[in-house]
Order: sequence, then C-alpha cells, then structure tokens
Amino acid sequence: MKTANESGRSDSAKSPSLEREGSALSGWLMLAVNLALLAAGTFLIVRSLYEVAELRQAFPVAKFVAGILLELLGVLFLAGHFTLQPNQARVLILFGAYHGTVKRSGFHWANPFYSKGTKISLRAHNFSTEKVKVNDKRGNPIEIAAVVVWRVQNTAQATFDVEDYEEYVDVQSESAVRHLAGSYAYDQGEDEEITLRSNGDEVAGALKAELQERLAKAGVVVEEARITHLAYAPEIAQAMLRRQQAEAIIAARQKIVHGAVSMVEMALNDLAAKKVVALDDERRAAMVSNLLVVLCAESEVTPVVNTGTLYQ
Repeated sequence: MKTANESGRSDSAKSPSLEREGSALSGWLMLAVNLALLAAGTFLIVRSLYEVAELRQAFPVAKFVAGILLELLGVLFLAGHFTLQPNQARVLILFGAYHGTVKRSGFHWANPFYSKGTKISLRAHNFSTEKVKVNDKRGNPIEIAAVVVWRVQNTAQATFDVEDYEEYVDVQSESAVRHLAGSYAYDQGEDEEITLRSNGDEVAGALKAELQERLAKAGVVVEEARITHLAYAPEIAQAMLRRQQAEAIIAARQKIVHGAVSMVEMALNDLAAKKVVALDDERRAAMVSNLLVVLCAESEVTPVVNTGTLYQ
C-alpha cells in the first residue's frame, strides 16, 4: 500500500511540466559591464606591477588579487551571453533545476552557469512518415503515408516530459497513421461510411485530432496532417483494380438503363398524347424492346426500315 508521500511523488511525476518565462538581461548592457570588469582588472594588475618595478614599493597583494578576481569575473560573465533568433527559445537550467524559458529574440545575458545546448526551435516542422503496409478496416493490405506539420508550444514539456521530442513525434506519427488506416475502409464503404480514398478532409481531421492527443504530452501542437500516399498493396492491386473496373461498369450500366427506360416512357406518352399512332399491347411491347436495344447497345445499331404495314 502506498503512503501519502509516495502517492504525492507519483502524481507529481505524472503531471505535465509548466512553462514559465525566464529572466534574462540585455546582452549589450552586460557586455559593457564585462568590458569594464576586464579593464578594471587589467588596470589593477598593471598598477601593482608598476608600483613594484618602478616605484620600488612593497608588492600590493590585495590590489593584485583584486585585479585577478576582476579578470576572472569578467571572463566568466562573458560565458553568459547568448543570442536568440525569431521563433527560437532557450530553456534555462541551473544544476538540474528549471528556471524558465526565454523566447524574446535578440542579444541576451543570463547566469553563465545555466546549462548549454538547450535551445529549442519554435518554428513549424514538416515530417513525412515512411510508407507503411497495414490492413484497412476490411482486412485489405494497403500502403499509406502522411505528412505532419507541427511545432513546439510548451518548451518545458518538450524538454522534461519526453526523452527526445523529435523522435517522439516520429514514432507517434507513424503509430497514429497505422491506427487510422485500420479504422477506415480503403474505398467503397457502406452508405455514408467514411473511407480513406473518398473522404480526404474527414480522414485528415481525424488524423490531426489523434496526433494532437498523442503529442500533447510533448508540448507539441499539430498544425496540419494529411495523407500523401494511399494505395493497395502490390499483391492485391491488380485484383482490386479489376473489381473497381467492374463496379464502375455496373454503375454506368445502371445509369444507362435508367435513362433508356425514362426515354422510352416519354416517347410512348408523347405518341399517345398527340395521337400519332394507336398501339395495342403487342406492338407497344415490340416498340419498347426495339427502343431499349437501340438505347442500351454498346455499339451503334443499324435500324431496319419497315416499308410495309405494321400489321400482317
């Protein structure tokens, strides 16, 4: 059973890191101070040596030591200068403790003991996933890839809550693409069913939402996510192509037949309404058959003109 202290430490470890603004002084102001320190230290050292060599006075230990200390202090303070470009931030860490983030671009100065190499780019990043082979909702093997546009929003989470936020984005993006492919059918879904091929905007929205949920732990915000490659796996591509062609032919035939029936109905109604000719049921059926053959045939039909009477 966990104690209260152990439970508190566990909850604290799982909570996201909070970003706060770090304090940094103007780099130009501190550069002037650093140069003044170096100049003062040099003056004291030279003055001490002058008093001993030229004035034959006792060696001024205090003055010489003060000059050395000023020189060391000036050199140490020079290490505190750093620059930031637009959309760039620096995380300030002192002996393992987080002391804030500086996001203002320009020339800055901070405690020289802050750890180096903690600059983070806040610019938008493009990441393209590798083409992965996965089964869709119906079990068909497909190839899919996506592009993700992302940027760091919370530098504290990106630095402290994950080991390597860029690698984290790579792995989670590929995992989200695999999960997305298994959640939808490739094509030819049921009525109003969302498919990968036919509903690009809806699928992109679902991918973006899932990625945002996964990457929020790393302080990353997803700007856009879209599928860039979608195809059946090579081993079933030909079979699926033939199926698509067959479905297209069937759909075309349905439209042709529907249109032909409408045209035949219109012709018969017009003939009856204008009393052009009176047809019995047998002749009406023959006309309907002939008209459907003409309208639905794949090749051009050569009509046979009857020069005699309709009735034998």
